[in-house]
Amino acid sequence: MGKLRKSMTAAIVAGLFFGGAGVAVADSWHELKMRSTGVVFKGNYKWEPKFVHHGGFHIDGKLKDADPDDGHNVYLRAKVEAYDWTRVKGVQKTVHVDHVFFDGAMLETGHARIQACRDRGSLRPDNCSKLREFLR
Repeated sequence: MGKLRKSMTAAIVAGLFFGGAGVAVADSWHELKMRSTGVVFKGNYKWEPKFVHHGGFHIDGKLKDADPDDGHNVYLRAKVEAYDWTRVKGVQKTVHVDHVFFDGAMLETGHARIQACRDRGSLRPDNCSKLREFLR
């Protein structure tokens, strides 16, 4: 009986260790680059773990106005799950962005879309980078 108990304990400990290692890899930072005329975002993203910011999509990086003399601001726009688009505004220079996008009704957000855009005003359409889509 003692050997069986020790074997089961060792199996449980190994499962917890390797399970935790898998979670650590899933939640690590990954490089994210987006570019369009007049705007660049360069940074990283990761999925937060469950119960941390509702398991949100976390970005951290630099949002840059690549043409500061054109008079237009830049912004990031993101959409999680079925919610509307959210904007993180930039200015006519480089700004640091550290933001978590999440679905407040869920313990873990699993779907995010994001773009970097140049705000060209109300008369002309904004130009944005290619839409990036992420699934947990």
